[in-house]
Amino acid sequence: MTLPIAAAADAADALGTLFIVLLAAKLGDELFRRLRQPAIVGEILAGVVIGPSLLGLVEPSTELDLFAELGVVLLLFWVGVETRLSELTAVGRAAFLVGVLGVVLPLAGGFGLAEALGESFSTAVFLGAALTATSVGITSAVLVELRALRRPGGRTILGAAVIDDILALLILALAVGLVAEDDFDPTGVVLTTLLSLAFVAFFALGGTRVARRWPQLLEAPRFAESPLLPAVLLCLGLAAFAAKIGLAAIVGAFLAGLILAETRERVPVEGEIAPLYAVFTPFFFASIGVSVDLDVLLDWKALALVVAVTAVAIATKFIGAWLGARSLGPRDATLVGVGMVPRGEVGIVVASIGLSEQVIDKELFGVIVAMSVLTTLLVPPLLRALLARERGDIDHPQAVATGR
Repeated sequence: MTLPIAAAADAADALGTLFIVLLAAKLGDELFRRLRQPAIVGEILAGVVIGPSLLGLVEPSTELDLFAELGVVLLLFWVGVETRLSELTAVGRAAFLVGVLGVVLPLAGGFGLAEALGESFSTAVFLGAALTATSVGITSAVLVELRALRRPGGRTILGAAVIDDILALLILALAVGLVAEDDFDPTGVVLTTLLSLAFVAFFALGGTRVARRWPQLLEAPRFAESPLLPAVLLCLGLAAFAAKIGLAAIVGAFLAGLILAETRERVPVEGEIAPLYAVFTPFFFASIGVSVDLDVLLDWKALALVVAVTAVAIATKFIGAWLGARSLGPRDATLVGVGMVPRGEVGIVVASIGLSEQVIDKELFGVIVAMSVLTTLLVPPLLRALLARERGDIDHPQAVATGR
């Protein structure tokens, strides 16, 4: 069976795009590893180079978005498999404070900046919303690379990210409702929030309990020759479920990983997921670079606005997260503060909704995208520097282990 000519041409274009993106991402990865820099930064900058702003080899597309979404879903699934619920509950209070303060301060900062610039109330709400949610995929990848995922600061970031996402969902729903006041349904917002909380609680508590009681869970299906297939089905199912109720798909993927972390097939799943992780996650990081519009930086007023918005985004998120994590000690509090800074694709999605609702113009949209990318690029080198400094303190293992 052959495809029609038009369909075959579209398929060829899509495959060509995916080939260019993956090749460029891995070349960026290779270069930055040789320079002893975070590979993630190389993959993002590779996206900038091949994207519309420079070479123009790749444009944002549905296919690239799909592969990028699969990449970040598999990334958080991997992180979930590497984490146990008991490790998260051990830092529960700190994670809650980090999640709340890390949303409230950026929201207030973004809103205040927009008001100071004379923007409308609706625009101020959307700018504040764009600064709230953390792109935990960026930080998680760095922590995996540097093998720091299981330290208190790393676990706090993961727990705070779930709270962060629920609060950001609520703020975004309120922002959209305030713009379209005729259609605003506060009951719907409350129900969505309660459903999100119930979803997280049910699968984090109930799912892990089931997995602990029946640790052979992944061996039961006879259609699977290895635990990988049922594991991926669970991952995609919970990711889709989370997206349906308004949460980020990565929350569902992370919860699926948490559940599988309690089964006796955890180690085989880690080994079998690794190749999928290696193939798909570069699309996620490169797609962030592809979305960059460097033309925004050519106008000095827009550039000044980029600097101002980025400074507010970094300062408010860092301070809020650092204050929430103080109980972990100064080292881990600093790690959490830096790790919560990236906005990545989350800020871009909020800005896109604001643009479609006509409360954010194209210039401010470009500014928010630039802020999202800049906060993403700054964090990996900072995290590496923080952890390298601690590894230089290897003669004092107790201090390193506790982060104090």
